[in-house]
Amino acid sequence: MEISAQHVWLMLSSAMVLFMTPGLGLFYGGMTRAKAALNMIMMSFISAGIVGVVWVLWGYSMTTGDGFLGLFGNPFAHFGLQDLMGSPDLIKAGFAATFAIITVALISGAIADRAKFGAWAVFVPIWVTVVYCPLAYMIWGGGLMSAGGALTEIFGQVIDFAGGAVVEVSSGTAAFVLALIVGKRHGFAKDPNHRPHNVPFIMIGAAILWFGWFGFNGGAAATAEQAGLIWVNTLVTPAAAMLSWLVVEKVRHGHPTSLGAASGVVAGLVAITPSCANITPLAALGLGLVAGAACAVFVDLKYKFGFDDSLDVVGVHFGAGVIGTLSLGFIAFPQDGVAGGLLYGGGPQQLIAQTMAVLVTIALSGLGTLIIGRAIHKTIGFRVPHEHEVTGVDLTQHAESAYEFGLTAHGHFRQQQAHLSALIKRKPATEAKEDSFA
Repeated sequence: MEISAQHVWLMLSSAMVLFMTPGLGLFYGGMTRAKAALNMIMMSFISAGIVGVVWVLWGYSMTTGDGFLGLFGNPFAHFGLQDLMGSPDLIKAGFAATFAIITVALISGAIADRAKFGAWAVFVPIWVTVVYCPLAYMIWGGGLMSAGGALTEIFGQVIDFAGGAVVEVSSGTAAFVLALIVGKRHGFAKDPNHRPHNVPFIMIGAAILWFGWFGFNGGAAATAEQAGLIWVNTLVTPAAAMLSWLVVEKVRHGHPTSLGAASGVVAGLVAITPSCANITPLAALGLGLVAGAACAVFVDLKYKFGFDDSLDVVGVHFGAGVIGTLSLGFIAFPQDGVAGGLLYGGGPQQLIAQTMAVLVTIALSGLGTLIIGRAIHKTIGFRVPHEHEVTGVDLTQHAESAYEFGLTAHGHFRQQQAHLSALIKRKPATEAKEDSFA
């Protein structure tokens, strides 16, 4: 068998990125209450299952080749990937699938503890088809924001090496919209039990994400020199972001926390995603310091503005995604005939291009998620009943429990559900109005 080192690396990177999704499940599962841990992990796993099938059937086709008005590719061009058999392009198709999987899985953290699993399973394939695939095509596949695209001709070439806009800003925007549609958890900002139940899960999940992110950022490296730059930047940015997050925590709240350390790492990883191949290690260090400190503040904005982003998807992924994408307008170094960012004397053109990419991503993801989310919410309903939320979505949605607590064992599910339902009082009239986009 003959296979190049580049192909081996791409296959390994694909496996690393796929491993990030169950890692995300652990990260999110640890951040929820004990009675919702399995549900969060399952939302990541089902994303992998559904998107994997969608990608082979029509998803990959929509992100490459000849397209419709620069918006999306022909869904039937590579239907079933039959025409890629015997070609190394199958490896690229598999690598691209892992990005789509984790992008939609990221959104689930914003609706933790209160979403119907069936509604989520309906949302996933539609969102990937309507939002993710067009964005990936526009920026990476030859569309509006790719080289030679209509928007590129007007605003300049966007830099998004590994998905600052396609992955992070799109998922963060969708998370915000979906959190508004589903509404706040009962007791949001009041119930002290709304806190992470398993911090070691969070730390393990963050470690898996950091490991996988070297493949996420570095899988598409074209040369050893570029791969080395990406590797170092993927190391130093989350390291610096973790430190700055902890400093902000210490100053604002008096204690550096394990959750803060893990969240800082993720914020840094998000920030370096679009720029990993286009900034120096010193600039990457500075980017990490800014992203970690900023996101440590961003995550508290949900309390000020009253939206329940349960697991800080908006604060971390949207916040750091925007910072990382826009930062290229300042710190991108000149290469391949491109002038670079403002700090390299390149003028405002790169910043204009990056800003355009962020705005287009917010518009497409926000509007697409609003339409999909409201349609699901108005038909089958996106939110579980009050009694199910109090009982716990692990039991009510999956008939399982993450932990053995006597009567909550698997075999006693029906008896326990009936017992708890009888004990739970109906919501008072003052709470009857739903905190959501009804």
